[in-house]
Amino acid sequence: MVPLIMAADAMQAAYVTFLAGSGDYWKGVVGLAKGLRAVKSAYPLVVACLPDVPESHRRTLLDQGCIVREIQPVYPPENQTHFAMAYYVINYSKLRIWEFVEYEKMVYLDADIQVYDNIDHLFDLEAGSFYAVKDCFCEKTWSHTLQYKIGYCQQCPDRVAWPERELCVSPPPLYFNAGMFVHEPSLATAKALLDKLLVTNPTPFAEQDFLNMFFQDVYKPIPNVYNLVLAMLWRHPENVELGNVKAVHYCAAGSKPWRFTGEEANMEREDIKMLVNKWWDIYNDESLDYKVDADEPLPAVVTEASTDNYFKAPSAA
Repeated sequence: MVPLIMAADAMQAAYVTFLAGSGDYWKGVVGLAKGLRAVKSAYPLVVACLPDVPESHRRTLLDQGCIVREIQPVYPPENQTHFAMAYYVINYSKLRIWEFVEYEKMVYLDADIQVYDNIDHLFDLEAGSFYAVKDCFCEKTWSHTLQYKIGYCQQCPDRVAWPERELCVSPPPLYFNAGMFVHEPSLATAKALLDKLLVTNPTPFAEQDFLNMFFQDVYKPIPNVYNLVLAMLWRHPENVELGNVKAVHYCAAGSKPWRFTGEEANMEREDIKMLVNKWWDIYNDESLDYKVDADEPLPAVVTEASTDNYFKAPSAA
């Protein structure tokens, strides 16, 4: 079994993911924790858990060396928005990770992401900006957008040029996928996020749209290798070199490795099957299970959000 390797200043930075409910996403978190150990990351994995995560799931995460932090839910103001996915409404609770001010910098990773190469160098990015990978607008889930209707995608802006003259509208600002990003916790930012949410109507992509709006002026794109959205494999294969990919985002319908049947669209592809098997190789590798050194204290503890670091969330929808 492999112990968690921690640098001298490891507690100044951490990876963080989000978990809600009693479903099976805890398996993704376990896979992520083991994946970070496989690439010899020097930083811990913090799991921001909503109160409805069962104790048995929390215990499993603790046993895998995770730091489990309970957070309070955040809901958007009421309106008639139909989210692209019904469960997106709970994703606003991810805003709580800005309250984790014991860390100077964090790399957020969705629980359906796996790392296949060390990405600790992301913590060295210059402070003051928000770093994430540009999204793709080619899947049907984007059919409500002008980009999709025109056929424009920022992943290949030359394929269909933005018709600025015909529309009399400037090209849209760069838009990132919020499944992975680098941020700096701050109570001031946390409060500003929740205050802004109170006066911002929800949109189909929930917290992702909101974060794009909030951080638009300080967003800096990073390469696709840090968050390979699987649709890139069939939408923009010219932009993908699988051998160089550092983190894979299993976000396409039917692609969650722990639910994979191969029956959904595009899931019969050999590259998809390879990536699913690659995830399982890490998940099933007992040598990557967390091991506590006898002379070291347990790094993983269950904590609730400090009352000093907690802001009242907007009322539930």
